[in-house]
Amino acid sequence: MTTSATTVDAATHAASAAELVAHLETIIAEGSRAIAASCANDAGGLDSALLEQHQSVSYDLASLSASVSAARHLATHVNAHPADATTALVFAADVAADMQTRLVGREAAFGVTTDFLAPVRGQVAAGRNPAVIASCAMRVMASGEVAERGLTEELEMVRQTFRRFAEDRVKPIAEQVHRNDADIPDDIITGLAELGCFALSIPEEFGGFATGGTDELLNMVVVTEELSRGSLGAAGSLITRPEILGAALLHGGTAAQKERWLPQLASGEKMCAISVTEPNVGSDVAGVSTTARRDGDSYVIDGVKTWCTFAGRAELLLVLVRTDPDRSKGHRGLSLVVVEKPAFAGHQFELSQPEGGRIEARAIPTLGYRGMHSFEVSFDGWRIPADCLIGEEDGLGRGFYLQMQAFANGRLQTAARACGVMQAALDEAVTYTAQRHVFGIPLAEYELSRNKIGLMAARLAASRVFALAVAEQLATKDPGAGLAASQVKQHTCRTAEWVSREALQLHGGYGYAEEYTVSRLFVDARVLSIFEGTDEVLALKIIARTLLSEAANAH
Repeated sequence: MTTSATTVDAATHAASAAELVAHLETIIAEGSRAIAASCANDAGGLDSALLEQHQSVSYDLASLSASVSAARHLATHVNAHPADATTALVFAADVAADMQTRLVGREAAFGVTTDFLAPVRGQVAAGRNPAVIASCAMRVMASGEVAERGLTEELEMVRQTFRRFAEDRVKPIAEQVHRNDADIPDDIITGLAELGCFALSIPEEFGGFATGGTDELLNMVVVTEELSRGSLGAAGSLITRPEILGAALLHGGTAAQKERWLPQLASGEKMCAISVTEPNVGSDVAGVSTTARRDGDSYVIDGVKTWCTFAGRAELLLVLVRTDPDRSKGHRGLSLVVVEKPAFAGHQFELSQPEGGRIEARAIPTLGYRGMHSFEVSFDGWRIPADCLIGEEDGLGRGFYLQMQAFANGRLQTAARACGVMQAALDEAVTYTAQRHVFGIPLAEYELSRNKIGLMAARLAASRVFALAVAEQLATKDPGAGLAASQVKQHTCRTAEWVSREALQLHGGYGYAEEYTVSRLFVDARVLSIFEGTDEVLALKIIARTLLSEAANAH
C-alpha cells in the first residue's frame, strides 16, 4: 500500500470512528433517559425499588457506557496520533457489535428502534472488516505496540526503567511465586523501593515525588502497567495498598499522622494492607460490623476481616471499623484506623498483647493472584492507641468517605494492572502464533488468528488510552473523575479477562499447561473484576445510578 493510500485510509478511518462513537453516545443518552423514566418516582427522582427491578438493563447500560467512553477517548487520541485511526475504528465497531447483541429484544427498554445502528451501518461494516482488523494484528506483530502511547519524554523514561526491572527481576521469579504460592522475594520490594515505586503519589514534603501536577497519577499508571506485565501477584499490585492508605492520610489524616506514616510509605520502610471486606459484608461497605470501642487512650477492635491482601508481610493495616455503636447510622458510623504490626512471612500469623488482645490470620488459597496472599484476619480485643484513628476526633464517622475517595485511585490503579496483564497475554500470543505451525503453516498466518490478535490489540489500546485519560481527570479533580474511575475499572478488567482467554485459546492445549506463562495470566486476570469493587456493584451502584440520576435531573 502506498503512503498516500495509507494516509487516506487513516483520515477515513478517523472520521468513521468519530462518527460511530458520536452515534453510540446518543444511544447511551437515550437509554439513560428511557431507563430513568421507568424508574422514576412521583417527584421525578429515582425510586430505589424500581431500580432494583431494572438491574439487567441497568447493568447493560453501565457496561456499554464504559465501553463507549473508552471508544471516545481512543477516537480523540487519534487527533494527535493519526496512525491509530484504524485501531480506533476497529474498537468502536467492536463496541457497536456488543451493543447490538446486548440490546436485541430490549430496544424498548432503551428507548430505541430495532434498527438503531442503521445511520452508522457503513462505519460498523468498515471496522468489522476482517482485513482491517488483521492490519491491527500486523502492526503489533511487527512492532510489539498496539498504539502510540503519547507519553512525555520523562514518562517514557520512567516506563522504560520499570519495564527493565520487570523483565530482569520480576519475570524470572513470577512462575515460581505463582506455582508455589510463595512470598514475594524481599529483593523485589527493596528494589522497587530504591526506584521510588512507593513514593509516586506522596507529596515531596513527606519524602515522595508528587508535586501536585497532572503527571503524578500518570506515573502510577505507567509504572503499574509495566510491573503487572511482569507479574500481577509478584509486583504489579504492590503499589495499590500504599496508594489507598496514602490517599486516606492525605485527605483525612492529622498533621502528626502524615508526618508519622507517609515518609514510611514513600521509602518502602513499611508495607501496608487494606482491611475492609468481612465474611458477610462485601461491596456493601455500610454493613461493616467490626467494631473499635474507645477505652481511655485506646480503641479496642473486635471482628473478622477477610480478603485482606498482603496482611502477613504488611506492617500497617488500614482497617475500616464501626466506632459508633448505633448501627442505624450505617456508613456514617464508620472510621478508619491504622493497626501497626510486625511483618510475617508465609500463610498465617498470630499476635497477642499483655492485656489479652489477639490477632489470628490465615491466608485463603486462591486460583491465581499468588504472592501477595489474601488473609482472613480475626481481631479479638486488640488495642491500638487512640491516635491511630485517621483524623483522630475529626475522623470519627468519616471512614466511609475517606475509603471511597481512596478507592477512586485504587480503581484506576487496578485498570493499569489489567492493562499490564493484557499486554503480557498479547505478547505471549504473538510469540506463540509466530512459532507454532498448524498443518504446515504458522498459526499467525491464519485469518482467524490475526483477527483474534487484532481485536486483542484494539481492546488493549482503548483500555490504555482510557486509563491515562482518567489519571489526568483524577489529578485535575475533574467533576466526572469518580464516574470515570469506576468506568475504566469495570471496562478494563472485563477486557483483560477476555484478552487473556483468547491468548490462552491461541496456545491450544499448551495454554492449559502450567508450564506456559499464559495459564498464569488467565487465572490472574479473573480476579480483576472482583476486587476494588466488583463488576456488578460498580455497574449498578455507581455507573448506572450516576447516569440515571443525571438523566432524571435533566428533566
